[in-house]
Amino acid sequence: MQLPSCPTYDGIVSSETNGAAQAQATSQADDLLGAGRSAAVIIASTSAARGEAADTTGPILVDWLRTRGYETPDAIVVRDGEPVGQALRALLIDTPEDERPRIIVTSGGTGLAPDDRTPEFTAELLERQSPGLVYAMWRKGLESTTSAVMSRGVAGVRGRSFVINFPGSKGGVKDGITVIDDLLEHIQTSIEDTTDHGPRV
Repeated sequence: MQLPSCPTYDGIVSSETNGAAQAQATSQADDLLGAGRSAAVIIASTSAARGEAADTTGPILVDWLRTRGYETPDAIVVRDGEPVGQALRALLIDTPEDERPRIIVTSGGTGLAPDDRTPEFTAELLERQSPGLVYAMWRKGLESTTSAVMSRGVAGVRGRSFVINFPGSKGGVKDGITVIDDLLEHIQTSIEDTTDHGPRV
């Protein structure tokens, strides 16, 4: 014989289960690398900014950073050239230092066209560059295409913000994520000066 269900009891179980699931999700979110930190994505694409083409790399980058726990708004899409510099200055200079994104990733504007000036605008705002990260992305990209080395992107730090230029292609962005994701924790702890460097040998 099937016993009648007890609405009150079922409700308690459901509430406790939901509460436990929410608590677990909160705990897991707190354990993510980017917890309590923000990030930003800038897409340099004149055609996307004009609405003539879809932004194909912004959603990939935003999803990656959100998955790592960073509070990341939708990508900022701007025309190539000076608008990229304006977007970077807004985040790195106009924004109060304690509110600036810890991670800023750009995509596009790293080639040889006259208005591909993302690296120049980025470099002038950095206090220290990290060329090894760019070399690593070139190396990864060369596994798929020789044109990977044409990307002129730069990477580096201003204050406690890490900035890196990714290519404008989906393949280049995915290669960049593959390289940087493994190093992201070290990058973050280094610029926040929370690592124990150990003895110098």
